[in-house]
Amino acid sequence: MTKRSVEAIVIGASAGAVDALLEFLPALPAGFPLPILIVIHLPGDHKSLLVEVFSAKCALEVCEPDDKEPIRPGVIYVAPPDYHLLVEQSRVFSLSNEEPVNYCRPSIDVLFESAAGAYTSGVLGVILTGANHDGAAGLRQVIDAGGAGLIQTPETAFASMMPASARAACPEALVMDLSEIVRFVRECA
Repeated sequence: MTKRSVEAIVIGASAGAVDALLEFLPALPAGFPLPILIVIHLPGDHKSLLVEVFSAKCALEVCEPDDKEPIRPGVIYVAPPDYHLLVEQSRVFSLSNEEPVNYCRPSIDVLFESAAGAYTSGVLGVILTGANHDGAAGLRQVIDAGGAGLIQTPETAFASMMPASARAACPEALVMDLSEIVRFVRECA
């Protein structure tokens, strides 16, 4: 995969996610052409304020996608609480309230696996800070489909378990600190 062949970016994070993404997402310029699909582990019993928090700091549009909504370039999509976020072959979103995966709904693995099926070699998977192993199997599927993987250096993450699990499952993925990941993603445009 070359940086220029990326068609979509999927990001997974958990503990420490908001701080990491507040460093990452505002660094993307207006006009950034790729869709960014994000799963953050959230409690399902109340409304998320992530769209408002990220919108206030980002040059790009930020939203929670609706079921069957087409994926648009240059938009940051955040999975809604208590729903798995999937990408269909036709590159529209699908929301599911099926059982939690890795004790999580939304699950990073579910997003990454479906994005790998829809975008194959055009997907870039990014695993950031988190305190469980969700995302490792999904990143493996992204790479096996011909996509690429970036993992936050576990030692620089707020919670190291998620990036360490992804690194163990995907030794060929690039391991970088957050500023290097931002630079890589910007160069994909």
